[in-house]
Amino acid sequence: MHSDPDSTVRSLRGPSSLGLAVNLAALTLALTGCPDPDPEPAVLAEGIYAPLGEVIPSATEEQKATFERGLEVAVKRFDPDEGLGPKVNVSFCTSCHEKPVFGGSGPRYRDFYLTGIELEDGSFLDLEHGGVLTSYGFHGAPLRPGVEEGVNVSTHRNAIPFFGVGLLAEINEGSILANADEDDADGDGISGRPNWDRGFVGRFGRKSQTVSIEGFIRGPLNNHLGITSNPLSQELKAQLPVPSANPDAGEESLEGPGFRQAAAPDEPLVDEDGIPDPELSEEDLFDLVSFAMLLAAPEAEPLEGNELGLEGQGLFAQIGCDDCHTPTLEGPRGLIPVYSDLLLHDMGEELADGIQVGVATASEFRTQPLWGIVAASPYLHDGRADTLDEAIRLHGGEGSKSRDAYEALEDGEREAVLEFLATLGGREQVSEGLLPPDAPVPDAGVPGSPLPEIAADSQQLADWVAGRAFFDRNIQVGEGLGPMFNGDGCRACHFDGGVGGAGPLGVNVMRHGIIDAMDEFTAPDYGTIIHKLTAPGIMRPEPDPVYNFFESRQTPPIFGLGLIEGIAEDDILSLADPEDLDGDGIRGVAHVLPDGRLGRFGWKAQVPSLREFSRDALGAEVGLTVPVEEGFTFGATEDSDAVADPEVDSETIDLLTGFMAGLDAPAPAAELPEGGLTVFEDVGCDGCHVVELPGANGPVRAYSDFLLHVVAPDGTLGIVDGAAEQLMFRTAPLWGLRWSAPYMHDGAALTVEAAILAHFGEADAVRTAYEGLSDGDKALLLDFLAAL
Repeated sequence: MHSDPDSTVRSLRGPSSLGLAVNLAALTLALTGCPDPDPEPAVLAEGIYAPLGEVIPSATEEQKATFERGLEVAVKRFDPDEGLGPKVNVSFCTSCHEKPVFGGSGPRYRDFYLTGIELEDGSFLDLEHGGVLTSYGFHGAPLRPGVEEGVNVSTHRNAIPFFGVGLLAEINEGSILANADEDDADGDGISGRPNWDRGFVGRFGRKSQTVSIEGFIRGPLNNHLGITSNPLSQELKAQLPVPSANPDAGEESLEGPGFRQAAAPDEPLVDEDGIPDPELSEEDLFDLVSFAMLLAAPEAEPLEGNELGLEGQGLFAQIGCDDCHTPTLEGPRGLIPVYSDLLLHDMGEELADGIQVGVATASEFRTQPLWGIVAASPYLHDGRADTLDEAIRLHGGEGSKSRDAYEALEDGEREAVLEFLATLGGREQVSEGLLPPDAPVPDAGVPGSPLPEIAADSQQLADWVAGRAFFDRNIQVGEGLGPMFNGDGCRACHFDGGVGGAGPLGVNVMRHGIIDAMDEFTAPDYGTIIHKLTAPGIMRPEPDPVYNFFESRQTPPIFGLGLIEGIAEDDILSLADPEDLDGDGIRGVAHVLPDGRLGRFGWKAQVPSLREFSRDALGAEVGLTVPVEEGFTFGATEDSDAVADPEVDSETIDLLTGFMAGLDAPAPAAELPEGGLTVFEDVGCDGCHVVELPGANGPVRAYSDFLLHVVAPDGTLGIVDGAAEQLMFRTAPLWGLRWSAPYMHDGAALTVEAAILAHFGEADAVRTAYEGLSDGDKALLLDFLAAL
């Protein structure tokens, strides 16, 4: 470790050095010792490659067990009672690292924003939590956290993959520094330089700002989830797959030849959400860090027999891509084919993001490793490039010479370069969404399976699978995504329990408006949705301060919607009792639209049909425009982006609607708890959660009347949507309840029992009856609901 990083690396930063080559030679010598007069040539490391997301083959059995435990922590949904918050973007670690498998990169709906303050003298002021702008608030924080006062710099960030990061941690500092040329002493226009973290050479993050995997995990856990942690003990640091105990604690120095990396910062992280800190146990942190360290390197395809790939490999070097995307760096296992020098390079003003970290200026970024790159779209720090070809063409600054050479190639030669890049691992796992290529159709009874009649008809099933593929797809900017959106596809919000399921707290939709002194609600002219994401280059919309009311919307599952659409309007209307004429305290109001159609979908029953549901969500949530279709009024038909409208055609809407209509209802458990339905009815739950209604092809056992009811406590305020008043919500179907937590319209109820106890208004008597049950009957009812 450099005890005084400023004095050690001043020659790398300042203009008055005696020559960068001399300095690097001296520094490399200090790091590696005297050179061997007859060194053995380094060879490619072995035992490090596997399909994306798998454990490194050299892992011990104990490490493999730790890897699996770490994966469980990575996919765990945290909730506010466990410390999620007070300000968050997501609710689990792999939210942002899920493509094409856990540990990978993130689609655009997982993008986030970094903010900061640039002072008049050009210096940069770091903000709390790394300047991460959050989307949700809990524990008394604003539901929609805003931008800090004085912020004048804001930029997108797209998540980067973790594949092989343990191998990057092992790479010798000297191997990285050997490629540095800050003053461009060789005159090739490439002047890479290291960033520094507490005196160590940084290697992780878009700006190489971090050296420690533990630190790289603890920071985002706190910045994006609000989950606090203490640093690992020196004993546990030494037991990590890449040991990282502090050299000051008597451990072997970082500069030694062992599998080491720098220790993480040793300060505890705390917050003010009322949950005791640390919120993540030391054992879980150890497993999570180990999981990241043990992710295998992407396995490259052999080039033998691939003439196009071999040509591309030669062109890759010929046009100078390997000046920054260095094919290998040396670690203790041998040469690591990372295709990155892990150094900072100035990529020009067009890519500059305004963020300064360490020595990295606004236009400097770490060279992105290229192993597995074909499976890591979108590209560049802000995800602005849909394709690798586009990413290359967007290189500026130090990358402009190679960019120009690439653009000067013949079409076939550029194709060869792209083919070579595709051979660097992960091609067989590339997916347009999160479903793996050729994903099977789920068996009957499994969430996300088709209706039996669709499964039995090959043509209907083929159309349903095509609709599922579009539902799952990550829509690209070039296809019309945005300019403002909440998800980059339908599955972005509907994935828990299977494609088409509910969504965790981190994909909630935020609605807003004005509540005046008389508690009356007024919606913005542009609608109540306030989007959390924008296309790259457009900053997140911040609502005018006049809008003083925000309300979160939980993503419901869409299983069985086609069966619900098959229920006759008269059968729903027959249950309405808006004046409570029967005196049972339950009113039930039908949401009849101005054109006379009956709404039945959405939290406010505001949407009348599945096709309208498709059109509405494509525009409101994804930013895709739809064609004008006779008889249909939902959906945006034009927007302000550069893609011609409509961005989705009627045939695609046919497929999407057909997929949703063809999703089977959730299958109940093999045996419902005996007596559970009796308690359900005795308590009065079926007053709104009507057990079944006649459907087009038989009874629909959805446990809903599809009417609007007031179940919020007195004094609560809310959003008005058409004829649905502030506190009116549609009775949520209860089938598949075990897969759709958290509950209620805003996801505030983390358990089914909490949801029952949150029922007021028309449900006062039902809640009171539940509270009066014996412990045994309460347990029976909850078991019954969990089995639906």
